[in-house]
Amino acid sequence: MNSQDRIRLARRHAGLSQAKLAEAIGVQRSAVSHWESPQGKNPSVDHLRAVAMVAGVTFEWLATGRGKMELSEDAKLDSVSAADAILVEERAELRLIQAFRLAPPGIRVALLEITEELTAKRLGRTRAKRLTRFGE
Repeated sequence: MNSQDRIRLARRHAGLSQAKLAEAIGVQRSAVSHWESPQGKNPSVDHLRAVAMVAGVTFEWLATGRGKMELSEDAKLDSVSAADAILVEERAELRLIQAFRLAPPGIRVALLEITEELTAKRLGRTRAKRLTRFGE
C-alpha cells in the first residue's frame, strides 16, 4: 500500500470527507485530493502529522506503512500530550482538544474566548483570566 492509499484509508477510517479533513488541518480540499491521487506528491511532515492526529492513526503507519494503523486508547491520550507537551487527564478534556483542532482557524479564537468566559462565570469572577500556554 502506498502513501496515497494510506492517507485515503485513514481519512475514510475517521469518517471524513476530503473537505472535512482539509478543514481540520487547515488546507484546501484540493490538497487532500492531490495527496490521495496516484500521481500526487506527499504532504509535508507537519501535514502528515496533522492527518494522523485528526484521523486517529499512528504517524509511523501513515508515513511508512509499518506498525499498526489505529492508535490504542492510551496512545490517543499520549499522542495529544506528546504532540503538545500537555497531559490530558480525562476524556472530556480530550474531546475539547479534538473539537478545537477540528474547528476552522477563525473559529478557534471564539471557542477559546467562550471557554474563558464560561470558566470565569463558574468561578464567580467578573472578568475572565486570560489563559496562557504553559503558565506564561
